[in-house]
Amino acid sequence: MGKIVFYSLFLLALFSCKNDKNQAQRLDDSKFQIATENWPPKTKPNAKTSDVLKDWPEFRLLTTGFDALYNVGNTEDLSLVLDDLIEKQKVLAETDYPEPFNKPQIKSRQKVFHTYILKTKGDLIYRIDTQESILQLITSYNLLLRQMNLITEDTLDLKTLLEEE
Repeated sequence: MGKIVFYSLFLLALFSCKNDKNQAQRLDDSKFQIATENWPPKTKPNAKTSDVLKDWPEFRLLTTGFDALYNVGNTEDLSLVLDDLIEKQKVLAETDYPEPFNKPQIKSRQKVFHTYILKTKGDLIYRIDTQESILQLITSYNLLLRQMNLITEDTLDLKTLLEEE
């Protein structure tokens, strides 16, 4: 009789400890906070770029979605923002680009930006620290805007240079 009581108490203790570990793990996952203080600032478009971008509503929507990235507080918020960015990026890729930005430099940087959105989403799904991939995502967005600023600031007329008199 003593053995039955001993084994039943042992099994009861074993199962109760196992449930406590699962609950503790779920609590830690739900409290996963994202620190946005050390993120680099978002690059702002210059005046000429802003004039071109105001007529490109799909890019404005992408910018609004990207701004929401700086307001995330936990992994659930980050997941929603990344899903939104993925959809807006797909819409942007299918639209017609404005004349100054219909260049391979812009399209390739946009693809890199899309890649880092997916990388960050993958890190989130596999519960890998997302801080590094978020920094890469912000850097790729800033490089996209910097390239747009360079294109609109370029006053060199290639047609005039290539014409021979």
